[in-house]
Amino acid sequence: MKLEPAVRDQLLATVPSLRAFAISLCGNIDRADDLVQETLLRAIAHIDSFEPGTNMPAWLFTILRNLFRSEYRKRRREVEDADGDYTASLKSAPEQLDKIETIELQRALEKLTTDQREALILVGASGFSYEDAARIANCPVGTIKSRVNRARMRVADLLNITSVDDFGPDRPTRAVMSGT
Repeated sequence: MKLEPAVRDQLLATVPSLRAFAISLCGNIDRADDLVQETLLRAIAHIDSFEPGTNMPAWLFTILRNLFRSEYRKRRREVEDADGDYTASLKSAPEQLDKIETIELQRALEKLTTDQREALILVGASGFSYEDAARIANCPVGTIKSRVNRARMRVADLLNITSVDDFGPDRPTRAVMSGT
């Protein structure tokens, strides 16, 4: 099937966001790449069901989310590493603060419910409006807003964030950077 150049460009432009969303959902880069590939294959196979003029990224994110949920149901019978001990044993210890913070954030996100994590990633990381996120998640806008708020509060609590000053470099580094 030959795609129109504009449609192809829209699909390709969404790939990085789809990949980030897929990684956040499954926590495994290889699995995420497979999920994105399957999403694109399904989208191309069913491109005739896409309504021109509507939100292509939202349509693709919905396909990806549905594929993930279907795959998740199938994989429930597999041995899970819920506490991450096995996974942690396969990784080398981080050497830089950024890596440590990324891991802390990833662990905090893993402690959220699937619905809260999904809502936070859609709105906070992928930049979707609450309305578009609600369409992707197939729920009311108020539910998305509630999930995002609860997710933000839970992540802040897990990361011991109490104010805006808790973001960025620590106090000694800020002092060095400001010259005081």
